[in-house]
Amino acid sequence: MAVNNKYEPIQNYGIIGNLHTVALVSLKGSIDFMSFPRFDSPTIFAKLLDEGKGGNFSIQPAHDDTTYKQLYFPDTTILITRFFSEEGIAELIDFMPLQKFEADCSVIRKIKVIRGSIEFKMKCSPRFNYAKEIPSIKRIDNGLLFESTGKQDLTVSLISDVPLKYNKNGAYANFVLEERQSAYFILSQYPDTDNNIYPIRDYIKQNLRLTKSYWKNWISKCRYKGRWREIVYRSALTLKLLTSYQFGSVIAAPTFGLPEIIGGIRNWDYRYTWTRDAAFTMYAFLRLGFLDEAAAYISWISNLIHTQQMQVLYSMDGHTNLKEYTLTYLDGYRGTKPVRIGNAAHHQFQLDMYGELIDTIYLYNKDGGAITYDLWKEIAKQVDFVVENWQRPDHGIWEIRRKKKEFLHTRMMCWVAIDRAIKVAEDRSFPYPFNEWRQARDEIYNDIYENFWDEDKQAYVQHKNSKELDAAVLLMPLMRIISPFEERWKKTLLAIEKELRSDVLIYRYRGKDVQKDGIGGDEGTFTMCSFWYVECLSKGGQTERAVEYFEKMLGYANHLGLFSEQLGSRGEHLGNFPQAFTHLALISAAFQLDRDLDKKASQKN
Repeated sequence: MAVNNKYEPIQNYGIIGNLHTVALVSLKGSIDFMSFPRFDSPTIFAKLLDEGKGGNFSIQPAHDDTTYKQLYFPDTTILITRFFSEEGIAELIDFMPLQKFEADCSVIRKIKVIRGSIEFKMKCSPRFNYAKEIPSIKRIDNGLLFESTGKQDLTVSLISDVPLKYNKNGAYANFVLEERQSAYFILSQYPDTDNNIYPIRDYIKQNLRLTKSYWKNWISKCRYKGRWREIVYRSALTLKLLTSYQFGSVIAAPTFGLPEIIGGIRNWDYRYTWTRDAAFTMYAFLRLGFLDEAAAYISWISNLIHTQQMQVLYSMDGHTNLKEYTLTYLDGYRGTKPVRIGNAAHHQFQLDMYGELIDTIYLYNKDGGAITYDLWKEIAKQVDFVVENWQRPDHGIWEIRRKKKEFLHTRMMCWVAIDRAIKVAEDRSFPYPFNEWRQARDEIYNDIYENFWDEDKQAYVQHKNSKELDAAVLLMPLMRIISPFEERWKKTLLAIEKELRSDVLIYRYRGKDVQKDGIGGDEGTFTMCSFWYVECLSKGGQTERAVEYFEKMLGYANHLGLFSEQLGSRGEHLGNFPQAFTHLALISAAFQLDRDLDKKASQKN
């Protein structure tokens, strides 16, 4: 297929956010993607998915001969895009003030000339309701108003201290700034903040100070003091940006439709809360010392499961009506279709999520979290469900869209669910069906050991009666279901290295196995699996090799330390961006490496 090269590489973006939504800001200073005013709301900017129709908000020097650099203000999510040219140097500061309610959502952009005299061009072309609607525009004090012309009830204002013009396509401005001069733009939901932003410069100065203070105070509570502090902190800040202030839920990624390979069909919507992904995220938060985030999520999910059986994924507020459909009118990133919203996996049967959730609750309890008896009764109901259903086939961690199977990973996480629940019960002296739970746990363990090992392959395989390898097996030693020094595990790791590894990069499965998953098409390597692999190496005593591979993996991060879901053959980022799973796997690997390196150092002394 013909590839449209007008699109920025996925790795050329940073994100800003306010714990209700995020915006993707390109290396050239253009907001090319933003759901507004919430993570799972329709987009108002989606140029990333359709260069012509999607809409964007850009501020750049008018001349073309410009070099671009981008960084975060240290220990914050305030993004600085720098422009270098013969005419001078300029700085674009982008951030979103943190507000209690999503209706107060706003983006603040400040452009300042550091040296020289520079002409700038600004263009703001919102496209409402996933680029279906071109809003009407009218003038207001100090700016313009974009009003919905269709079904979406939305009005957005653009306020600035430079004169704004507009036409049918959107707002625009051309202006010159001399050295030390600056200009400001505020995009916000109208009229919630409009009456509170005057004088505009005082408003921006105050919000910049408050936003900087919030993020610095939050990350200062992180208890990680290891060797990879900078990248771990950036990963923690990224996970926090994907967390809902209002609900405590956490999304898998803030984007939809970004392809797992250019020209492929694996283009999904990740702007929802997967029980599995969120539980793993809370595991990362707990390791870093952020107990409040875990408490908020556990409260959110426990309220949901109080009245219904646990679901695979939810919207931010807990709804499950996530019907998947295609936006046929969008060209897709670099011409890659289909562009899907919603996610059909919401109605799948996935048993593994119980293990991830209850493992997180177990860790929360270990860290002193409040496990009330009411919460325990909800946990016990979920464990009873696992005890009764663990032998059932399901769609698995990769959400296979074909006939359900008895997957190794699912079976393993059923064991984890029961094992961790027993540990919580005995630590807190909660009542539980002692014999029934223990018998089921032991039966599952024996089933895994005897029925998922393939003698010909000399490895644990993806599902019963299978010859296929699956990178999810890397979680076996990480979940402590098997020792990393056990012979069967050593042979399994060798098989993974032989069939699924490309240098340090790990495929979740390969070749014809991809075609068998009911979706078709190809994909890149799964970055989180690569971090699992590094952690397995370290746990197995191959610490030096693990450090080398970990450093190689960090080399695949973008210029801001962010990772997408996958990596392509040229090291390019693929899939939705940034992805929580990747960053939490990075954090876990860094912790394991620090622990093993400290242990080796103490042994030498």
